[in-house]
Amino acid sequence: MVAALVGPAFVWDSSSMSESSPKVVTPERAGVVRDFARSELFDRTFSDGMELVEDAAAYLDGPGRQDSKLLSRNAALTYAGESMRLTTRLMQVASWLLVQRAVREGDMSPEDACQDRYRVNAGKDQLPIGPDPLAGLQIEPAAAKDPLIAELPAGLTDLAQRSERLFERVAHLDRRMYVDPAKDDAEHPVLSQHDRLREAFGG
Repeated sequence: MVAALVGPAFVWDSSSMSESSPKVVTPERAGVVRDFARSELFDRTFSDGMELVEDAAAYLDGPGRQDSKLLSRNAALTYAGESMRLTTRLMQVASWLLVQRAVREGDMSPEDACQDRYRVNAGKDQLPIGPDPLAGLQIEPAAAKDPLIAELPAGLTDLAQRSERLFERVAHLDRRMYVDPAKDDAEHPVLSQHDRLREAFGG
């Protein structure tokens, strides 16, 4: 069921890392990535993410199809856009979680996981590029105020809200672990200041 929802987006090839210059990763940041992958927080986040993927796939392939047939034409178009947004959001989350699991299981190094290609796009939801005529479009967040959202079935809106909350959690973790500047001095500010003074005065 997971593969039915996300398809090939889960596949990553570490051999392609050689195609561009790898990002320089400090040992401290690599340690943070490794520690997270082994943590209970990762276990909970991974469990929540995969459960939501399963729930979304079950709804979209089952009750959602029948629900969408009961909508007006305009509401059905909104349903299609919202379900695509939901799928895209969950593809990003699940792909990110699988990268962390690869680090945990030793299939990927923390340094490789730090490369920009694995970052979460926390901006507008991007629809995947492909043969679908809607592919490549940017859809504003649902709550951005399409009046037809109120006509959508509760099953879809509940999944959309859950996915937004999960996406925010993962995007926050991604920023803290991979994007925000490392604050190596923060843990030992006195020692860091002492070292800088000693270097400045030749001590």
